[in-house]
Amino acid sequence: MKIIILGAGQVGANLAESLIAENNDITVVDLDEGRLAPLQDRFDLRTVRGHAAHPTVLRQAGAEDADMLVAVTQSDETNLVACRIASTLFNVPTRIARIRSNDFLGMEAGFLAEQFGVDDVISPEQEVTDTLRRLMEHPEALQVLDFADGKVRLIAVRAYHGGPLVGHELQDIKRHMPNLECRIPAIYRRDRGIVPRGITVIEPGDEVFFLARKGDIPSVMRELRRIERPVRKVMIAGGGNIGRRLAARIERDYDVKVIDHNKSVSKLLAEQLHHTLVLQGDATDEELLEQEHIASMDVFCALTNDDEDNIMSALLAKRMGAHRVIALINRSAYVDLVQGGQIDIAISPAQATVGPLLSKIRRGDMVAVHSLRRGAAEVLEVAVHGDAKTSRVVGRRLAEIDLPDGATVAAIIRNNDVIIVHHDTLIEAEDHLIVFVLNKRIIPRVEKLLQVGFGFF
Repeated sequence: MKIIILGAGQVGANLAESLIAENNDITVVDLDEGRLAPLQDRFDLRTVRGHAAHPTVLRQAGAEDADMLVAVTQSDETNLVACRIASTLFNVPTRIARIRSNDFLGMEAGFLAEQFGVDDVISPEQEVTDTLRRLMEHPEALQVLDFADGKVRLIAVRAYHGGPLVGHELQDIKRHMPNLECRIPAIYRRDRGIVPRGITVIEPGDEVFFLARKGDIPSVMRELRRIERPVRKVMIAGGGNIGRRLAARIERDYDVKVIDHNKSVSKLLAEQLHHTLVLQGDATDEELLEQEHIASMDVFCALTNDDEDNIMSALLAKRMGAHRVIALINRSAYVDLVQGGQIDIAISPAQATVGPLLSKIRRGDMVAVHSLRRGAAEVLEVAVHGDAKTSRVVGRRLAEIDLPDGATVAAIIRNNDVIIVHHDTLIEAEDHLIVFVLNKRIIPRVEKLLQVGFGFF
């Protein structure tokens, strides 16, 4: 697929890296040659220097025969104009815009499509805010993903020494909890993926992915690790787009404090937030953190625009007694370095944004795609069509499907009901399958398996 990416910032650069790995033909456009040169040195892609919304620049980037345009510059207005030009002048089939402003995000459905030719909107800030909100609901989790409007969740959790199921085989789950439906599609042990079987033994330190109905999640958590105390107090370092969004989202449910070094930003936050204590200061100021009782905080979120400041403030907060610390990390190389040590969770905005784009370039009827383990694995929600003659999955039981090694069907969404699958579960037309893919190299084989045959048409 020929894809043009407008903007070579952190989001654009990370998207280019992910999409190059999918064997796509990528062109990146940016005004700053200093951002383009490293991309051209590292990856097999084209770069064009120029303004992302100028027709001559888009033509030079190959818009006349492009399959997709992804506008992820820092300017909402530039992204919208670029999509409009790509639609009207070049008839680019798929146009996706990054939108940061709530004014645009809050517009009625269809407005951006009708007026600006935008097929889909991506908002890294909103994706990160949603991720943080789910992590506060499940403080033991490393990652939380929603399916079927939140009815079913995929959760990654670190198995804790002393958990009832740790040291036991997975098939013991049914004996422990006969009335609970749960599926464990993957385990990562010392960074190596394992497709679990009934006789697989859970070891302390394993990163266990399990899928269950939302109401069953606490019961499964108790089997794998010690239950954390509920989150009540949250401190946020950074009052930018993400910090402000998160505070506004959670301030009615939690006791929230926000720290920002900028006086005007702090004043604006104090006016916009009604149940949040806003403090002007430096989140790496030990005296300020002690004065604001950092040791009593259930969660500390470092959400500034500076990776180094986020790392340092999170480490300091952890050392001073904050129970759980989360750092926003834009540089993907830093994420693996810091997560799992003193910093409990590192979140990459670019990784949170990749999924919605992958759902557009995957073959088959992809409802949603989520990137896991810094892009090494994925979980797909796929709608299947056809019948037993035209489909390799419809009309067959799960045990009869020739799934590649490393791929697991964990659940089915059928008519808004959630079915946790077993080997004899029958797949029907229009089912939505939740498929965990341990290694993204097998994605093409999974796509081919789930596509409907020509006879269907």
